[in-house]
Formats: sequence, C-alpha cells, structure tokens
Amino acid sequence: MVDEGSAVPAKHAGEPVLDRAFRVLGAFSAAEDSLSLTSLSVRSGLPKSTALRMATRLVELGALERTAEGRYVIGLRLYEIASLAPRSHGLRALALPYLEDLHLATGQHVLLAVRDGHEAVLIERLSAHQAGRVMYRVGGRMPLHATGVGLALLAHAPGEVQDEVLAGDLSLQPENVVRSPQELRRLLAQVRTEGIAMTTRPFPDPMVSVAAPVIGARRAVVAALSVVAPLGSADAASLRPAVVAVARAISRQLGHQERPR
Repeated sequence: MVDEGSAVPAKHAGEPVLDRAFRVLGAFSAAEDSLSLTSLSVRSGLPKSTALRMATRLVELGALERTAEGRYVIGLRLYEIASLAPRSHGLRALALPYLEDLHLATGQHVLLAVRDGHEAVLIERLSAHQAGRVMYRVGGRMPLHATGVGLALLAHAPGEVQDEVLAGDLSLQPENVVRSPQELRRLLAQVRTEGIAMTTRPFPDPMVSVAAPVIGARRAVVAALSVVAPLGSADAASLRPAVVAVARAISRQLGHQERPR
C-alpha cells in the first residue's frame, strides 16, 4: 500500500534534494515568517513527509529553527551566510556612511537596492519617524517597473532584461493601474537622459520617490538609491540634488571615474 502522504508529485519526481530544500526556504515571506509543517508543505508544494524531512535537516544545519509552539522560522545560520553576499554586505558597508548623511540631511526614508533578475532587492533602508509608511523591507523584493530604485536599475539593465520586463505584468499596485510598454520605454529613456527616476504613489499614503543609479567599475550600474518622502512634505526637485550627489559619491568609492565633461 502506498503512503499518499509521502508520495512525490510527478512534477517533482527526481527533483534534486537541494532544489527541494530551497522550496522549503522559499516558502517563507515577510507576511508569513512563521509556518506550521502543514503550511510549509502547502507553500513549498512538497508532500508533508518530504517537507518534514527537509525541515528537520535544515533545523539541524541551523538554516531553520523551531519555536516553542513547534512552528518553523528562518534560522540565524542562514542569515549569517546571507550577510556575506558581496552585492549586499560589501556594497552596504561602503554605502552606509553616505546613506546616513542623506538620511540626516533629508529626514526621510533612504533606500539602497540591487537588481536580481526582473526584480530589485532592498539591501538597506534607513527609516524616519513621521515619514510615512514604506512598503518594502530589507531583503524584500520590489518590482522594477513600479518603484524609483527599480526604474533606475531597469533603465540601465541589458536590453533583453528590459524586453522581458516590458512583456510582463506592468500593473502598478495598489493603484491597480496598468502602465503600457510604450509608456514605460519612454520613461526609461528619460531616466537614462536625466540620470534620475521619480515616482509618486497616491495611496495608501501619498509618497514621492527620487532615485539615482550607483555606478561601479567599467561604468556598470550596480545599485540604485532613493529618498522616499510623504507627498507634500518634500518635492522631487528639492530632493534631487542630494540624491544625485550621494549616488555619485558612492560611485566614486566603488572605483568609477567620471569622464571629463
């Protein structure tokens, strides 16, 4: 008699163990950072017995931890390893003094993000009291087409990446408005020309974002930073000089030398 609870779905048959482990780790999110075994099984798409084996081993390795209630959470060992990623830790360490200056000068939220595929990953956020809500957390993913840092990164991404994003979902949330590919392409050209990306979000809290690319060696855009402020307390024009100056300062530290004008 076959144990249905331990049978592996046909689509996952023969899947490498490492892939299954990443399914388990990928089941967690900012909204659901503590999962029962049943939730872990459902969200990872693995049978409960397989999810249990993976989770047990990951707990032994420190990648997961179990709470007193028997639920699973991400372990400190995984955080320790992830913190060594050069595109997050190294860049963040170099940029942090400049981000702190920008945060102090503006009194607003300051974000630093890098591109990973078709999304931006937030690697630092300095928050300000009374500066409105920011929808993204450190380590969280942000759409390239709908955020200030995302547009700054997408404008300088390879052509094939831009084409793939333009062919995908271009809706703006929570506005529930769809941006056309033609409109986005014009916007990206404008960002490249002006060296700055500006976006507004009308609700739930009206916000304005001013972002600029961070340029590394060989003039490659390696990150983007932005100031996000409540609409009305600050305007894009007043934030722009500070954002551009800090982005250039970080770029110089990364070894980029601007060509003579």
